[in-house]
Amino acid sequence: MRHLKQIMLFVMVGSLLTITSCSKSDDGGGGGSAASGTLVANVGGASFQSMEISSSATLANAGGITNLVIIASNSDGNAFAITIFGYTGEGTYDISGASLEGVTASYTETDVNLSNPQASTTEIWQAPYDDTKVGSISVSEETDSNVKGTFSFKCKNVNGDGSIKDVIEGSFDLSKQSI
Repeated sequence: MRHLKQIMLFVMVGSLLTITSCSKSDDGGGGGSAASGTLVANVGGASFQSMEISSSATLANAGGITNLVIIASNSDGNAFAITIFGYTGEGTYDISGASLEGVTASYTETDVNLSNPQASTTEIWQAPYDDTKVGSISVSEETDSNVKGTFSFKCKNVNGDGSIKDVIEGSFDLSKQSI
């Protein structure tokens, strides 16, 4: 009877350790709050939600290396472009300028002047903008036709006023195509 109790205790402790050792970050985290076909984020305190018709994820194979390209825009002329170079599937990818491989991200605001279209302006905030880690993107689910995940990063207006924008609470649930 004593051996049975020891075996049961060992099984319960082993099960507990197995369950608690797994974490969401191992598989790319949760899927976020984006509705199907959209990308959402908080950009410097303002809400962004893309339109389904102008949002997509593309797997592009270039010379044996797979890249994931996410493009999403809204009706206000604002847009995200995120590229994971050397994409290998579900998981978390750092946005850092410390290496030539990795992730690049940008947020764009376009102000269209309808009375004088040539006077329209576009500002682009880019990440990474130096050698530090400025954020990450996590792909939590990928199917043959869809990709979901979350992201957050800091980006800098490198060709404008040098301002920094915090992009937080970002998530996407996008149709996927392969080329």
